Amino acid sequence: MAVLCFLLLLACYFDYSRQRIPNLLLLGTLVMGLEEALREGGGRAVLLFLVRMAVVILTLYPLFYIGAVGAGDVKLLGVCAGYFPGDRILFFLFYSMLLSAAFSLMKLWREKNAKERFAYLGEYLTDVLRTGNLRLYFENRKELRAAGICLSGPILISALMYWGGIY
Repeated sequence: MAVLCFLLLLACYFDYSRQRIPNLLLLGTLVMGLEEALREGGGRAVLLFLVRMAVVILTLYPLFYIGAVGAGDVKLLGVCAGYFPGDRILFFLFYSMLLSAAFSLMKLWREKNAKERFAYLGEYLTDVLRTGNLRLYFENRKELRAAGICLSGPILISALMYWGGIY
């Protein structure tokens, strides 16, 4: 878990400074996790690591598809899920998303645009329900960057919570 936390610190650095998580870092995180799984549990543990990772990525793919989360965030959550025992993955995801929501609310409060953002969300949901078609949440990349948050921080905090015995 210490290796994962170090790699998550690196992911935070890139995410917060460059607004992206390098695929090479994600690949390194995956390789380290697979190596640890192989060392601790053999081929079966590697398979379980890959299954946990794939399930999380496939579950979160719709959020990437509409542009609500970045590809790096989905891949990071998936790779991290491989490190956790199966019965702790939902806790990890729950706390990651809860912390992300808290970060988002702080950003809304700091930028004083909560009314505007919630109005946009309402319009988006109404349009999707009316038409039945998913579309990009933000069609303008500049708007997306301005409104979004980096998920690597909440993911790191959630991993630290697990490591600290909170869940």
